[in-house]
Amino acid sequence: MIFYIIVFLVIAQRLTEVFIAKRNERWMLSQGAYEIGASHYPYMLALHSSFFLFLIVEVMTSSNSLSPLFPLFFILFVAVQALRIWCLRSLGPFWNTKIIILPGAEVVKKGPYVFFRHPNYAVVCLEILLLPLMFQAYLTAFCFTLLNITMLSVRIPIEEQALRETTNYNNVFQKKISGS
Repeated sequence: MIFYIIVFLVIAQRLTEVFIAKRNERWMLSQGAYEIGASHYPYMLALHSSFFLFLIVEVMTSSNSLSPLFPLFFILFVAVQALRIWCLRSLGPFWNTKIIILPGAEVVKKGPYVFFRHPNYAVVCLEILLLPLMFQAYLTAFCFTLLNITMLSVRIPIEEQALRETTNYNNVFQKKISGS
């Protein structure tokens, strides 16, 4: 029963995020932004949708129950959700599930973005690992972790290149690297 409650809540959270992303996308486009990397976006949607499908199927068809480490994984998962909310709030109207670029925009330098470049992607990686591990869905955890790493190896370079070309991204991160 706990599995269905958690999965329902996470899916409801994702659907809410889709509405937030759509609202942010409309605002950014009205400000002169444009989308890049659209060709990989359907694959990313398929990956995230199929993650839940595979997770549900693996848990329903296995004889596994809660992981013996469930309390630890659950606490970590809740902490990751707090980081997710911090990421979304820090980016505000710039947060999106698509790569939407607003030329001339200042790179967000607050919240978790003070500490590293892509905390929201770290959140997704941790979720894809922790959620299945809570319920001993090891195949889902392994396969989708690899698929997500593959997706991010395409997505992050596209996003960073666009940010370097159209925002103050280089200045922000060169200062961080040189210690200035």
